[in-house]
Amino acid sequence: MRPSKQRGQNFVIDPNTIRRIVRLAHLQDGDDVLEVGPGLGSLTLGLLAAGHRVLAVEIDPALAGALMQTVERQAPTRARDLTIVVADALTLDASLLTSATAAAPAARSTQPAALVANLPYNVAVPVLLHLLPTLPTIARVLVMVQAEVADRMCAPPGSRTYGVPSAKLAWFGAARKAGSVSRAVFWPVPRVDSGLVEFARVDRHSRPAGDAAPADRAAVFAVIDAAFSQRRKTLRSALAAWAGSAAAAEAALRAAGVDPGLRGEALGIEEFTRIAAAGFDR
Repeated sequence: MRPSKQRGQNFVIDPNTIRRIVRLAHLQDGDDVLEVGPGLGSLTLGLLAAGHRVLAVEIDPALAGALMQTVERQAPTRARDLTIVVADALTLDASLLTSATAAAPAARSTQPAALVANLPYNVAVPVLLHLLPTLPTIARVLVMVQAEVADRMCAPPGSRTYGVPSAKLAWFGAARKAGSVSRAVFWPVPRVDSGLVEFARVDRHSRPAGDAAPADRAAVFAVIDAAFSQRRKTLRSALAAWAGSAAAAEAALRAAGVDPGLRGEALGIEEFTRIAAAGFDR
């Protein structure tokens, strides 16, 4: 086989790195784990060896076809705890997992508790932003991504690397860097280093009975996209198209308790949520 550059295929081949990833995932006994892009199966074998059932989602039919053979050869007693789904993680839905696991040799949940993966560099953030709302049972995430992407995912408001990925991921929970990974542990060797990102889902948006309903995710994400579409402009200007006019944007910002003269990079997810709610109420 030849790794596909288009699909960002760089496979981890170092066993110590695999053991480190499994350890840092802080999985609980009995957790079913979703793995995106299992590739040659190194991480899959590590997760199975730690006693977890794995739902592996692989877009490449050739790799998916070889994965079960690899597990049956390397860990035959654990093969029944692996289910392989040939699909694009960017379009994966819960019904596809349900149909795949229904035919599995061992009874298993279609609701994974964790996501552990070496994500392709070119789709890492879109995959996370799709899977987190699609599979709400995922409470913990440990992913390996390009080091620069890891910085953006974990950046706090006000930092140079803070932007759309940081703000949108914060809607679902808290991300932090869990370590770096040398390019030397991959085949083929990429031109960049990688980083590990740990993510814990946090329910930031529940409300006591009787409180006004918060803005929904789509509304908040629309505000985030607008705020960063013209990054160097003030929020009053950047949100003008979203609100209908600069004056309407200023009114929504003031109603949300946000200074219209700030830029989007200064705001956290709570401020974006208040702005979306204020815009909806107008």
